[in-house]
Amino acid sequence: MSNFLTSSIGRKFLMSITGLFLVMFIAVHLLVNLLLIFDDSGELFNNGAHFMATNPLVKIMEPLLGLGFMIHIIWSFFLEYQNWSARPVKFNQRKPAGSSSWASRNMLVLGSLVLVFLIIHIINFFWVMRFNPHTMGTVNIGGVEMEDAYTLVSDLFKGSLLYCIFYIIGGILLGFHLSHGFWSAFQTLGLSNKNWLKRLQFLSTVYAVIISVGFTVIPLYFLIKF
Repeated sequence: MSNFLTSSIGRKFLMSITGLFLVMFIAVHLLVNLLLIFDDSGELFNNGAHFMATNPLVKIMEPLLGLGFMIHIIWSFFLEYQNWSARPVKFNQRKPAGSSSWASRNMLVLGSLVLVFLIIHIINFFWVMRFNPHTMGTVNIGGVEMEDAYTLVSDLFKGSLLYCIFYIIGGILLGFHLSHGFWSAFQTLGLSNKNWLKRLQFLSTVYAVIISVGFTVIPLYFLIKF
């Protein structure tokens, strides 16, 4: 097993598995976040945030998710370093392959920018909700007392044009990263014949656009309406 993980195929396999795991998380995360724009009272989003914070299954998944992020990030830098080390002439710029996309040639850069977006996002929202909830107000919804996550999130979007722009850029960069990473992960797992590859590339583009538009719509909603 250790030999497999240290091999080139094993490392790419681990990148693919953790990547697909994160793809599922991003979809769920976006669905919860979109509740922000469907109910200005905040009840829908607060219920969603409360469910994510208290559900036992989600609590079990959180550390696994964090581990998946760490492995995916560390492995991506490690693979890039190995690719760089294997080049016979380090200072020569790689010529882009005619069939490769811009996203595929810049996955590490895109991933690094998405990581910056993720860290700031965690500091502003997740860290406060999980480890500093006493700084948030509380609301009573249906007889259940819960933290007012809606006010925390909506106030930042309403009060900071800079953060809204940053969030929009982050959503777009995430879309570009996913547009290659989604189908590439399945290709690594063996779905590489022409028919499946074309379908996966199309599905990857559709998924990336949905995710990108979904995340950018949220700050735009608060900018336009408020």
